[in-house]
Amino acid sequence: MASAYILVVDDEPDIRELVQEILQDEGYEVDIAENGQAARESFQKREPELVLLDIWMPDIDGISLLKEWAENDEISRFPVIMMSGHGSVETAVEATRLGAYDFLEKPLSLAKLLLTVEHALEAYKLDKENQGMRQQLMTVDEPVGKSQVNQDLRREIEQIAQHDSRVLFVGEAGSGKSKYSRLLHRLSPRYDQPYIELGVATLDPDNSARELFGSEQDGRIYYGLLEQAGKGTLYIDDIGDMDPATQGRLLSTLETGQFHRLGGTESIVLNCRIITATHYSLEQLVKEGKFKAELYFQLNVLPVSIPPLRNHCEDVPDILNYYRDRFVQQEQFNYRSFSIAALNRLRNYNWPGNLLELKNLVQRLLIVSDQETISLQEIEEVLAQKYQSSTGEFGLGALQSSGSDALQSLFDHPLKEAREMFEKSYLEQKLIEVGGSVGKVAQLAGVERTHLYRKMKSLGIDAKKIVSKSK
Repeated sequence: MASAYILVVDDEPDIRELVQEILQDEGYEVDIAENGQAARESFQKREPELVLLDIWMPDIDGISLLKEWAENDEISRFPVIMMSGHGSVETAVEATRLGAYDFLEKPLSLAKLLLTVEHALEAYKLDKENQGMRQQLMTVDEPVGKSQVNQDLRREIEQIAQHDSRVLFVGEAGSGKSKYSRLLHRLSPRYDQPYIELGVATLDPDNSARELFGSEQDGRIYYGLLEQAGKGTLYIDDIGDMDPATQGRLLSTLETGQFHRLGGTESIVLNCRIITATHYSLEQLVKEGKFKAELYFQLNVLPVSIPPLRNHCEDVPDILNYYRDRFVQQEQFNYRSFSIAALNRLRNYNWPGNLLELKNLVQRLLIVSDQETISLQEIEEVLAQKYQSSTGEFGLGALQSSGSDALQSLFDHPLKEAREMFEKSYLEQKLIEVGGSVGKVAQLAGVERTHLYRKMKSLGIDAKKIVSKSK
């Protein structure tokens, strides 16, 4: 906690300098501001981890400034401790209602000041950890399986985690790159700091730079993921899909260790560790002029290859049971056991969609039947449905309609167009299966609902029309 960055806002020089000196003696990093405008300018340079805010100031009072932060949803990212020598019960109640952590009366008791700061930082950290735990309930926290392939990879991750160099995970789509990234973060010295994931493929190219670097407009600041990650880890998946302009900004950031928010002029120091992942050959994209060679070299410091599921198929039974237990616990599905024959069939299945395909298959098996045992016949029927036609149109399932013929048709298109065609078919089919529920499709596809809405919009998918057409 002692390395936290604190902003002290007070119009009395003696008080703010005294508080700064005391906190610095305790090991905190401290900046000071003499009024509300100075506090805003400090925010533009760097977001604090805690604010000590005086109520009575000449340009704008602390309550109004607190209200401004609350309206911009900034108050959720750091605790605020109010200070005043002329406060009232009503003022304290109003400050608490707006989100202030506590209220200190002047003259300040130094012992109480230090204790309140410590408790505020601890409470904030605990809240973030709880949020992280809730988020992890929706994702696989760590790789599952005891195969030699998995054990060797875990040892490699453990060794890499102790260094702060950039890591590039390379592996097929759905192979579990994000799981190994989370494992790396947990094993690293940054384990108690934020961990944030960004899927480039889910971003609107026109908005990707703002999401990553943040923006400033009309005096309001939007903190991008590079700042939200703080001193933790930012995992960027699908890096090969990043648009050229954002590639250039990211390259400059990695080279200089600083960046600017869109519309901003102040340099922001890069504090987080960046881990990236791709299912493309970035070397090939570089040759084709679609990915900057300099950025590739900046990211590819420690390359890690993630094997496809078919290369460690002995882990399949453990992974199947893991997902089954997870869905039963979290989604209250009925418990179903896999027969030995069913496990053997799935253990020898090729899994072209890797872990993501396996997860979706388990969820489907738990939804479509209440039988206690999952039989070999049921597995064969579910796998066969992957190649059955739902309609004669490509957009509504032609990938399933003719097997290899449909797959071959994708090869006649450029990569980006083929990917969009597959995504459109996949999402429309899932919408039909769940009766048009975007929320359920988001769960089945393993993506955030907001990202799914954005993807559907970009592909021109109307859930109501799709379901109506299928009836």
